[in-house]
Amino acid sequence: MSKGLIELIKNLEYDVLMLQEVKTSQLPLDFQFLPYKAFLNPSKRKGYSGTLTLSRMEPISVKYGIGAEEFDDEGRVITLEFPSLYVINVYFPNSGEELKRLDFKLKFDQKFQEFVQGLKKPTVICGDFNVAHEEIDIARPKDNVNHAGFTPEERKWFHEFLSTGFIDTFRMFVKDGGHYSWWSYRFHAREKNIGWRIDYCLVSKELEPMVKKAEILEKVLGSDHAPVVLELMD
Repeated sequence: MSKGLIELIKNLEYDVLMLQEVKTSQLPLDFQFLPYKAFLNPSKRKGYSGTLTLSRMEPISVKYGIGAEEFDDEGRVITLEFPSLYVINVYFPNSGEELKRLDFKLKFDQKFQEFVQGLKKPTVICGDFNVAHEEIDIARPKDNVNHAGFTPEERKWFHEFLSTGFIDTFRMFVKDGGHYSWWSYRFHAREKNIGWRIDYCLVSKELEPMVKKAEILEKVLGSDHAPVVLELMD
């Protein structure tokens, strides 16, 4: 908020904005003056996790969580239903130091997949997946094998999830490496572009013809993540 978030939102003019790890149960007053409906899913644990979706359009329905209390207590998923599709905002767990939460994350992965498979419309899924899919999605793959976010188990699940009928939209347009959405605050990683691509916009295969653009706004500062953008034809 202190780094210009509200002004950025005002200037972007997107239909839907999705934020992860918002760490709050109450939105600042500034949000009341934006031309968006706000949908907040806070974690029960204060100052932790949480998601926020802003939409210019009134959704048909809103669902918070995926129907599993151990994950829903952390406020990780918001699903908006529109006439022709669902839009899911998701913040996947981090496997943590020494992979202490790897099992928790893999269980979340599976429950999330089951939830998505139960939806009856094409789906857009955007958020922080906390996994770099391929070696091309991380600056130093050899140094990070078996590190949180680049374990064989996490990467295997992501690959299998895509194979159920989803497309990584960024890779429709950009085939080479060197493009990342997260950088550590340590060791001047962002200036050196030593990063990870862990934020994605996925779409159901039925929506592939509708995808006009997918990109990473690498120059937008204020966070250790850069925003990722998806543009669909109306």
